[in-house]
Amino acid sequence: MSQETLELTPSLYDYFQQTTLREPESLKRLRAKTHKMGQVGRMQICPEQGQFMGLLIELMDARNLVEVGTFTGYSALACALALPDDGKILACDMNVEWTKMARQAWEEAGVAHKIDLRLAPATETLSALLDEGKAGSFDMAFIDADKKNYDEYYELCLKLLRQGGVILVDNVLWGGAVVDPEIQDENTVAIRALNKKMQKDERITFSMLPIGDGLSLARKR
Repeated sequence: MSQETLELTPSLYDYFQQTTLREPESLKRLRAKTHKMGQVGRMQICPEQGQFMGLLIELMDARNLVEVGTFTGYSALACALALPDDGKILACDMNVEWTKMARQAWEEAGVAHKIDLRLAPATETLSALLDEGKAGSFDMAFIDADKKNYDEYYELCLKLLRQGGVILVDNVLWGGAVVDPEIQDENTVAIRALNKKMQKDERITFSMLPIGDGLSLARKR
């Protein structure tokens, strides 16, 4: 029995994916299309993370989700496929080109009716929801956008979540940069600060998972 998380060598990671993934063809196609975008395509979450998020939705019987950062739509698609037919995702992004790919993938998968894409700064969209009286009305929030605003997204999403709702925060290990004291750029500093804040935040029950680029999971108390 190990007292540490097992290091995934390339061969072990291949085995892990081969024995865990149940990735639908619609997700495979979108992942392959996004991969062709080159370096920017690396912003897409890994398939095992999308599958994990879908499992959480089923475990929670979630109906209403908010996503901050949609990119080409893989995470929203993974979640939409797990939602019941009357489930809804409010997706926040600002990039017309990338979300055009997302809309096409959602249409092809037959889940576009579950996703409400808002092309505007996410802080404006989330604040507007609160002004509309939507506090405490969402089951889950997924944050995967510009890192410098992570703390603000976290606070707004926490207000939008119902008690017992879950926030997922992506990229919390930031390619390992969070442990390098020589790296002090705005994004890395923002991620470190939120990681420390979430660990001590008494408003949530918290765990950080070494999946993908690091995923923090927090349940609103």
